[in-house]
Amino acid sequence: MAILFRSTPAATARWRPLLGALMPDHEIRYWPDIGDKAAIEYALVWHPEPGLLASLPNLKLVFGLGAGIDHLLRDPALPRHALIVRLVDPYMTHAMSEYVAWSVLRLHRQDLDYRAQQHAAVWRERDQKNAAERPVGILGFGTLGQEAGGKLKALGFDVAGWSRGAKSVAGFDIFDGAAGLDGLLARSEILVCLLPLTPETAGILNARAFARMPRGAGLVNAGRGGHLVEDDLVPALDSGQLSGAVLDVFLEEPLPAGHPFWRHKRIIVTPHVAAETHPPTAAPIIREAIRRFAAGLPVANAVDLARGY
Repeated sequence: MAILFRSTPAATARWRPLLGALMPDHEIRYWPDIGDKAAIEYALVWHPEPGLLASLPNLKLVFGLGAGIDHLLRDPALPRHALIVRLVDPYMTHAMSEYVAWSVLRLHRQDLDYRAQQHAAVWRERDQKNAAERPVGILGFGTLGQEAGGKLKALGFDVAGWSRGAKSVAGFDIFDGAAGLDGLLARSEILVCLLPLTPETAGILNARAFARMPRGAGLVNAGRGGHLVEDDLVPALDSGQLSGAVLDVFLEEPLPAGHPFWRHKRIIVTPHVAAETHPPTAAPIIREAIRRFAAGLPVANAVDLARGY
């Protein structure tokens, strides 16, 4: 039995000593040194080439080395018989909630306006709401959304969530479905997207959605670049319908040098760093999942391929 590890060279360098120490009884093969494909039963991957997983005839379990698995589902040859598992790591969850809180506070406290005033040497106070007067909506209210919502609520924000299906979360108003989406948008002076990327959620941040939000609302996208219709954002900002956007994910990454988002005065760009995979905490989670799978026990965070997450 062997484990295939496929990621970037930099990530491989970080993971290699940890995996070797934690799983000394497993043969770990680092791409491109695959060896006998028939011996590989487990794969730990980030953006594998289409068809790579299908070429492993005895593959049983695939671990996505990130919070999302949309990069796996884009492979038309993805083996449907193998169990696909999402990486849910408390370290990444806490990091994402920090990013969301930082982004929401920047928009709430009018950081873009004060930075512009600083550059223009303008000393002027601006009217400021209290956090309790600023409703925040979170699209995607699973593990990441609930952790982020808890941090924002502790800061005093009025937080509500939205999910595709009905759910109940103590202490939060939850909207669901198409009708619920309109309801959440209408109340959200700051909207945060933490959704998984599926055919149903692709392009959910669009001109129609922006028009249903309060005028001057702010946007945070830390889900996937495919959630945002990029051509709809700049007009919404230039018209004042949106007052600012914090973006961590993009359709093309790295963001091309000539992209208008880089220099737009109402957009904050970060380079997909909201919740990076942290090998020291993630590796033990993967080891335990493999142990449970090998023992015939249930594995947490298995993906429902029909739902896409």
